Amino acid sequence: MHVICHTETEMLALGQRLGASAFAGLAIGLSGDLGAGKTVLARGLARGLGIEGRVPSPTYVVIQTLQGGRLPLWHGDLYRLSGDDDLEQLGIDDLFEAGGVVVLEWAELFPDALPVDALHIHLELMDDTTEARKVTVTASGPKHEALLVLLAG
Repeated sequence: MHVICHTETEMLALGQRLGASAFAGLAIGLSGDLGAGKTVLARGLARGLGIEGRVPSPTYVVIQTLQGGRLPLWHGDLYRLSGDDDLEQLGIDDLFEAGGVVVLEWAELFPDALPVDALHIHLELMDDTTEARKVTVTASGPKHEALLVLLAG
């Protein structure tokens, strides 16, 4: 699925749609350049789950837990990790089994961090003169493929 988000508001709305359709065990890997909108999309996802309040970038805390919606959201940023040992110490595998939603920014740095059945979202700056972003969403397993069909419809 390909979507063009012309504004930050459209990126938030896409995230809200995703959050409204989210299920327990949803695993999302976000990739794209710095400033492409990964955290904005995650904020929309939190809103779609019914999570109120501030949704900051997890850059310095690596993984933050957001609650108060219909499912908990674990929002992670893998950018500052130095290797697989750092990733293992975070216990991300346990989060995938915890009955919430896990979204990992900079997932392309650790391709094996996500489960086999996951949603992959790549955000790409269209050009330097606009806010427009090309969003490419793919799924790598049956549960997430069903979500992708729902989102594309």
